Amino acid sequence: MTHGVTVLSQPGGLNAGSSNDFGTRPAGALRTAEVGAYTFETGGRLPAVTIAYETWGSLNAAGDNAILVAHALTGDSHVAATDRDPSFGWWEGLLGPGRPIDTSKWFVIAPAMVGGCYGSTGPASLDPEGVPWGSRFPYVTIRDSVHLEHRLLQQLGVRRLHTVVGGSMGGARALEWAATYPELVEGLAVFACGAASTAEQIAFGQAQVAAIRNDPNFSGGDYYSGPRPHAGLGIARRIAHITYRTEAELQLRFGRAPQGDEQPLGSPTAQRQGRYQVESYLDHQANKLISRFDPNAYLVLAEALMSHDVGRGRGGVKAALSRVTAVPFLAAVDTDRLFFPEQSQEIADAIPGQHLVHLITSPIGHDGFLTSAEQLAAAMQQTLDL
Repeated sequence: MTHGVTVLSQPGGLNAGSSNDFGTRPAGALRTAEVGAYTFETGGRLPAVTIAYETWGSLNAAGDNAILVAHALTGDSHVAATDRDPSFGWWEGLLGPGRPIDTSKWFVIAPAMVGGCYGSTGPASLDPEGVPWGSRFPYVTIRDSVHLEHRLLQQLGVRRLHTVVGGSMGGARALEWAATYPELVEGLAVFACGAASTAEQIAFGQAQVAAIRNDPNFSGGDYYSGPRPHAGLGIARRIAHITYRTEAELQLRFGRAPQGDEQPLGSPTAQRQGRYQVESYLDHQANKLISRFDPNAYLVLAEALMSHDVGRGRGGVKAALSRVTAVPFLAAVDTDRLFFPEQSQEIADAIPGQHLVHLITSPIGHDGFLTSAEQLAAAMQQTLDL
């Protein structure tokens, strides 16, 4: 029984073998691999796991010109446009022919993380009896995702990764790759991420998780036959998005201005009906995510990021990173208030050798790793010999 998905021909169509209808890629853009049964780090087990992925370029005969790109929390495998899917990708400035990660030279793989809703097995996928896993889906760690991605690479014939690159949760996955399979990873690019989630990051994550779990429609995670906990997911997205931007940017863009003709002051006898512009902006961000993402998948991935600790079971962060042999390229956003630049410095200090933390200059905060990563293209190419 296959528990992953087969992508239908129409963009945005339903996934066969799944109750996932959260925004698939057009036919041909997304590939899948069956990587077998898997027992997760905390003991949960799936009888079969599908990993969805996209590729660019061609693998050489030696199987050693591969680069793995890991997406962030609500990202997907569509890093850049392809002939099969010409739509704009989320890291278009870095990946493609003639770009910093040149797909005429490198074979690039972008897997969708297990537990999500973009083609890899997740809570909306069907169990052997044809019922969505829902609340029974195992707890997933970043390390679990790396082990499963390793199985994918073995199937693809990849013998060595020239570089693993990712930002935010993708950066956590990249770092875990270098610590878990040091013999396979030559280079490491970590954007806007630390070696372990901090108490504050866990606190932000817990608030997002609680928003979904406390939605009246959550039904313990088994909501697929009825209304979905969209209100809770929308609140989670609002909380997260505030951490992705900066106070200065929000103030400059919106200030205290009302949204159009809406009156945000309300009346003496009723709650206000109007919104400030910043509220409208957050509503927009929430509605966009609701239209494309499964609340259960958000829970799984948010918990995975909260669990991120490259030093777990390895004697702590410093001990774990002291054994990393990959050449590191470490990048932070100067205004990031979710993953502070000093967290990148902690990684730089712990990996053997002298390493710089390169700064992306951006007024918008954490999301600068997505919007302005090309600022560091030349430095990344030089450091990692791309």
